[in-house]
Amino acid sequence: MDGKAIGPGPYRATKLWNETIKLFRGGMPLKRHWAHFRYYDCSFMGSEGVEYLHELLRRNYNFGPEVTRYQTLQLLRKFLKAHVIEDIKGRHGTEDFEDNGHLYRFPTSSPMKSFPTRPVLRDSSDLPRLIRWDDYEELPQRENVAPLKSSVMTSDLWNKRHSVAIGDVNECKLIRRKEITPKQVDHIWKSMTVAHLQRVLGLHSLDGVLNPTHINGKHIVHNVFSVNKTGIVVLENKAEDMPYWVGSAMKCLANWPNGNDSKQPVYPGFERDVLRTVADYFQRLKEPLLTFHLYEVFVNILSLLHEQQVATEALQVSCLLLPPASRRRLQLLMRLMARVCQNPHLPPLNDAIATRTLMVQTFSHCVLGSVDEMDLDELLATKLVVFMMEHHNTIFQAPSKLRCQVEEHLSHLKRVQIKYAGSDTDFSTSPAFCKQISRVECDEQKVVGTQTPLQALLEGLIADKELPAKDKRKRLKQFQRSYPEVYRSRFPTEESRAAVAPEKTPRLKPHLMFFNLKKPFQPFQRSWSFRA
Repeated sequence: MDGKAIGPGPYRATKLWNETIKLFRGGMPLKRHWAHFRYYDCSFMGSEGVEYLHELLRRNYNFGPEVTRYQTLQLLRKFLKAHVIEDIKGRHGTEDFEDNGHLYRFPTSSPMKSFPTRPVLRDSSDLPRLIRWDDYEELPQRENVAPLKSSVMTSDLWNKRHSVAIGDVNECKLIRRKEITPKQVDHIWKSMTVAHLQRVLGLHSLDGVLNPTHINGKHIVHNVFSVNKTGIVVLENKAEDMPYWVGSAMKCLANWPNGNDSKQPVYPGFERDVLRTVADYFQRLKEPLLTFHLYEVFVNILSLLHEQQVATEALQVSCLLLPPASRRRLQLLMRLMARVCQNPHLPPLNDAIATRTLMVQTFSHCVLGSVDEMDLDELLATKLVVFMMEHHNTIFQAPSKLRCQVEEHLSHLKRVQIKYAGSDTDFSTSPAFCKQISRVECDEQKVVGTQTPLQALLEGLIADKELPAKDKRKRLKQFQRSYPEVYRSRFPTEESRAAVAPEKTPRLKPHLMFFNLKKPFQPFQRSWSFRA
């Protein structure tokens, strides 16, 4: 494969357009041609342009060998309208490119498409905010019921063994979130689905790829849960569904030769007329099945098709964003195309084109299309439709990983938790995903996660000026026995500890001084006493 591989990122379709023009201008052989009784230098015939560009696209990494000559001709007609090329008389726009000996040339400068200007979004503002424990309510307390006093809780021994080393346990209360409304459930599904899509695509931001304001969380929930036994979306409003005659025609082709429920007469070429009926319906839709808003998303997924598992997961998530009516039509169409291509009993639907190629050419533009006519949507749609047709059974399943994450988060929001007085931080919030880290980073986070709060508590104890010096020394000694490493890092020397909590100065007793006696010693004289 030749050409520069353009990976996922914002405005990928525009980058592919500019890259194709650059390769075509740089490699197309130009010669001197004779026409209208004169020579024209640096020109090429229409058939030569089709041959060269067709081979270029087939060898290009971004398009592949599925590109047909007809699609190449359609692209050259777009080039002529966009003034990428012109005929030898300088005409463009209104003329139609011809696959014959008509002469064409490149203008002095072929216009490159500029990237759309869009206001830069703030950090992570392109992702909807995930609902957390912002709103809570206290659990109602039972009235006229005396609280039970446990003998264990009033035990002095229990208090001594289970008290916090540097103080008492703060007052706490039970809290819970208010009742989660269906609107909040839709918002959670939208937020976590868009975030999951961003991770699968490997992008730091979805700016220029997807505008979250165009996503409806209610559609996601409907696509996940409102399905029948075969996984096809069931619509609440039957008026949004396909007409009955279209469904009958699709069923007839999909189950050929046993799908003619209406018992209509079968004549030679009947199956071709049925296909033409289905194709007319889908080609007259006002918008492609993958919608204009999601065009850049699916163009980015095209760059991941070489990684089948990643591309399949990205398509699973992206197809959840579709309106239910569009998703249902897409599911039925992909199933029809796959069955028609694999049915050995179905007669050829075209004398010149194979059935598989015919199905892709007929419906690719109905699946993926750009609101901008000057785009490579035909080439990109072909590659995407082939992949979706081959893996349609897996693509239209809701991703199990995403579903588990959403259910765990909803369960977490409904769970009662404990909130301590003066604490505004909720440490129990369940993350949307886990990131694998190395063992070294794990050890560092373990140290930071355990020592940092203890260091903060120790500094708070040191800075407490209302605490008597005697109590402060006592609690510092308790902290030293409980967390010697943290204590040693804060007080490496005795001088540093003494500067914070100096030891009590010992009280000196006065020395016995002989000269302080009131009467000096007298020599001992024995006195005699006589008792009567």
